[in-house]
Amino acid sequence: MDLSLLELSVVPPGRTRHDAFRHAVELAQAAEEWGYHRIWVAEHHGSGSVAGRAPEVMIAALAAETSSIRVGSGSVLLNHYSALKVAEVFCTLNELYPGRIDLGAGRATTGPVLDLALQQDRSKGFRADSDEQIDELVAWLENSFPARHPFSRFPIHTLETLPELYLLGSSPWSARAAARLGLRYVFAGFINQAGTPSILRSYRTNFEPWGGRPPEGMGPGERGPVRVGAPEAILSVHVVCAESEEEARRQLAPVHILYRNLGRGDLGAPIPDPDRAVEELGGLPSLERYEPGSGVPPRFLGGTPDQVGSQLRELASDLMVEEIIIQDLVTDPEARLRSYRLLSEEFDLG
Repeated sequence: MDLSLLELSVVPPGRTRHDAFRHAVELAQAAEEWGYHRIWVAEHHGSGSVAGRAPEVMIAALAAETSSIRVGSGSVLLNHYSALKVAEVFCTLNELYPGRIDLGAGRATTGPVLDLALQQDRSKGFRADSDEQIDELVAWLENSFPARHPFSRFPIHTLETLPELYLLGSSPWSARAAARLGLRYVFAGFINQAGTPSILRSYRTNFEPWGGRPPEGMGPGERGPVRVGAPEAILSVHVVCAESEEEARRQLAPVHILYRNLGRGDLGAPIPDPDRAVEELGGLPSLERYEPGSGVPPRFLGGTPDQVGSQLRELASDLMVEEIIIQDLVTDPEARLRSYRLLSEEFDLG
């Protein structure tokens, strides 16, 4: 099983956004050394505690400081942008770092005001057609617009090898869209725990190889940078690993505070350090456990390497996934690096 990382660039208590980005580079370099398959960066707007808002910029920075690990977006929010511009940006990244760039596309809302602020044309408010946008992104990458379509006259001039495309989501829509178009699919289990097994099952059941029409020269069952011949599902979960169960609970305390603040609509609240978070919670948070056979991941999975390792293996087996992408919101940079080093040793990634 491959393990990969999702980097949010959390701003550590008492430090700056510059520090958060510097730690992201350090993590990417360590992840490459420890054998992680890929590192993706997220897009969050309006947050005072999460600095990652421009995945295109961060991808270039991380790829420049590494040499082999795949780097990509988890995800770029397609509902806010032109599909052509997204395609051009990621083709440019792939031209800079050939064969290492992943285009993870998704959609998200950050509230009516910020959603509107992100739009160029505000005359109609925020009404993105998600199916139309992902269809157009695929068509730009494959140069597959119908001959009479006005966009067919303007192919993207890029390398023969394209960035690999992944559709990310946590809803039935994303599974249907990925299946309909024959795309790789990444499911955010840390967002929709209960829906994980049914939505992944729907993706596999309804999958249409190559979106029903193979690209020229590609045979059934083959893999391309944009579409694939068989379902390829990846699961993303929230994980914290430490030498002891108590320390894992301590490092998870700020995460509970962050999600509490988000539930109140407070995007600007700073994340406290672990000891302050424990104090605010009135004690160490309890650890959730994965129930084997359920396919429902805990919202926050934590513990010692053997505890976390056994649960991740059971989860991957039950959901039939061969790769897990790990998210975390650990505010202590050193504890965060230890968490990923311990996991790499548990899974013998190196």
